[in-house]
Amino acid sequence: MLEKNEESSHMRALILVGGYGTRLRPLTLSRPKPLVEFANKPMLLHQIEALVEINVTEVILAVSYRAEEMERELCQQAEKLGVKLIFSHELIPLGTAGPLALASKLLKPGNNPFFVLNSDIICEFPFKQLLQFHKSHGKEGTIVVTKVEEPSKYGVVVCSRDGQVLNFIEKPVEFVSNKINAGMYILNPSVLERVQLRPMSIEKEIFPVMARECELYAMELSGFWMDVGQPKDFLTGQALQIYIC
Repeated sequence: MLEKNEESSHMRALILVGGYGTRLRPLTLSRPKPLVEFANKPMLLHQIEALVEINVTEVILAVSYRAEEMERELCQQAEKLGVKLIFSHELIPLGTAGPLALASKLLKPGNNPFFVLNSDIICEFPFKQLLQFHKSHGKEGTIVVTKVEEPSKYGVVVCSRDGQVLNFIEKPVEFVSNKINAGMYILNPSVLERVQLRPMSIEKEIFPVMARECELYAMELSGFWMDVGQPKDFLTGQALQIYIC
């Protein structure tokens, strides 16, 4: 665990939990997706616990669907962990960048970098290494990337040898990279000036611009990674839960 100090004691994270979880039906008919049990606990709790390990003290949940149910169940867990949960309510779905604009007043104080996570990602969360790598290159943002066997099914990330993001290519026909966006980022507060309070995609509208301006780096994830919002990964992960718990 990192030493508590002036810099790390006010770290924040924003988790995108606004989706309907349609891919995991019927599990999500009775519970919002972030509360669906994965490896014996709500999937969102894996992320919150990992953030607490590096002294994140405030976690903002960008919610738009069944928010009251999440608030009832998660606040008690957060109190036990010693982390403050803040619910940022979207009146309309704002995509993956709009929620940053909505929560900008919560993310700016202290001028520290903050984490942004997709809620259905499970991995060996490398938050300590991500923070160190982000500070080492000194640019506006860092994304985590992971290697996949069939990159043609995804949008891939093209990087230089030192990790600078050069380009994003959607479902390439020819091999250019086998690295994809893993749904975890650390961003400087200056990125908030790039987002607008409207439905907006951070992957399509913000990151490509940052890459062109040489303000975005990528850190490769080692170990397992899965998108448990997909039935295939969810079932695979349940079989591997002895390694995840």
